[in-house]
Amino acid sequence: MLEMFKKSNGNGNGEVAKELRWMKDQPKTTYFGYEITPIKTGLPKTVDSLCPDCKKIIPAVLYEEDGKVWMTKECPEHGEIQDLFFSDVDMYYKAERMWYGDQRGLENPKVKSATVCPEHCGLCNMHTSVSSLPIIDLTNRCNLTCPVCFANANAAGYLYEPTYDEVVRMLETLLTQKPVASDRVQFSGGEPTVHPNFLKIVKTAHEMGFEYIQVNTNGIKSADLEFAQACKEAGVESFYLQFDGIDDAIFKKTRGEPLLEYKFKTIENARKVGLSVILVDTVINGLNNHHVGRVLQLAIDNYDVVKGVAYQPVSLTGRITKKQRMAMRYTLGDLAHDVEKQTGYVNAKEDWFPMACSVPLGRLVGALKGKPSLTVSCHPHCSMGTYLFLERGTGRVVPVSRFVDMEGLLNEVNDISNQIKPGSSFSLLSQAKAFLRLKRYFKQENAPNGLTFEGFLKTLDGYENKTRRRVNLGKLDGYPSVFAAGMHFMDNYNYSIERVRRCVIHYVTPNGFIYPFCTYNTGMVFRERTESRYRLAAEQVIEKMKAENFPKELKQLAKKMKINVEEVRAEAESGGCCGGEVHCEH
Repeated sequence: MLEMFKKSNGNGNGEVAKELRWMKDQPKTTYFGYEITPIKTGLPKTVDSLCPDCKKIIPAVLYEEDGKVWMTKECPEHGEIQDLFFSDVDMYYKAERMWYGDQRGLENPKVKSATVCPEHCGLCNMHTSVSSLPIIDLTNRCNLTCPVCFANANAAGYLYEPTYDEVVRMLETLLTQKPVASDRVQFSGGEPTVHPNFLKIVKTAHEMGFEYIQVNTNGIKSADLEFAQACKEAGVESFYLQFDGIDDAIFKKTRGEPLLEYKFKTIENARKVGLSVILVDTVINGLNNHHVGRVLQLAIDNYDVVKGVAYQPVSLTGRITKKQRMAMRYTLGDLAHDVEKQTGYVNAKEDWFPMACSVPLGRLVGALKGKPSLTVSCHPHCSMGTYLFLERGTGRVVPVSRFVDMEGLLNEVNDISNQIKPGSSFSLLSQAKAFLRLKRYFKQENAPNGLTFEGFLKTLDGYENKTRRRVNLGKLDGYPSVFAAGMHFMDNYNYSIERVRRCVIHYVTPNGFIYPFCTYNTGMVFRERTESRYRLAAEQVIEKMKAENFPKELKQLAKKMKINVEEVRAEAESGGCCGGEVHCEH
């Protein structure tokens, strides 16, 4: 099979590979002077990938067969690997068509002389995107032991838990990014809410000027109203709530125990205290993909507090046979078609768009401000989604693409942003002309009742203006809407370095390095190197257990570290001192 495509170098499909609009906006180099290789379009095409076994960089060919996009690659030592890359070739091409080119990365990358991606990572001079949503892992301990956890929390057998001061330095790293300071952060883990200084860290981040603070949580602690209120007061804006289905039977398989009650309580508590919620559905084919529509319906039914659903097709780790992978593999195309079949609200091919199509909005904001603005320039095949408006009075669900020519509108926004010269003022006359240019892409006759073009534009205000976000406006202001989007994080079977260089979801580490999601958790797996370097000694774990009154998740970790928890507890209760000795079971 591989020999059939050895000479492929991309741009092989005439219809898709014709000159694209984005080429005129494509920068030549990153800010640090590294030449940017544009993404290859069309099929078949060759990209750099990794061998799942030895992780050597090897070429891979993407090609179409039976309406799907496949990846095949061959390692001289470990043989040929074939995997499904995208299950709908039409959606694959659409994502390419709505790509608007790269950005120029960071002016001040941590790694300034990288030549090999992803080995020289951190972020480096080769990376083209900025941190759209940086992640700080506060701990790797957790009050669950989930079979599908990419952080491998309790299974690690050691404790990684940055101190308060280390986390502050990590936050400072984000604020010093140039040309766009990263003033958004997601606290994750493990379970971040079990960190002993969790609320103090959130409060500090808020005081430092972080304008969006999200917490990636399983919902156990936030099911307590008092804790949810404390999160709100500290500065949390949104719970990124693990939500794999509407049935405890699913949670028992994906998370090890029934959790639905905690999820519903967290949603209700968020409603009471004024926080927003994003439901996060890790999807495994044959296990819970039959619930993706029901999870979306839950979001629609609770639109006043739930902003939408973030679906994450499972990333497969370890050595798995092709038969096993094909049974579990779930792509963004599968997601779009399952949502269509299960809800009837959307058409997979017509109503789903790549997240990177928002690039023109970032460019327009930057042009109006006269300086670079947050621009989500991930690879077009990293994420796709749709935006749904809920008609007032009827509850009818209307995808935005039914009343807005999205491709036309975004092309026009991109053209307008290019016409604004740096340092020039955008006059009222120019604004009026731009408004009329954009309005022609709005189909009033197809729009939900009461939604005008002006009202539609207001729904975009939160992109740049925090005060216009739903959590600050209240549920009765603005037009009801939710999103449904999938982000397919890669594993070593479907790895594409072309995607890695454009990643916008980044992890920050205590030493000031920043890693793309798909080099931190897969690929080179910089998570293992980071946590190994900063793991706590047994003596430190013992002191934490004593200080925190022996919480369940610390006891679990301590036992994996061969620490005699019962002996340590007995000594603490008796007021004794360990005398510097570590209570290990050797």
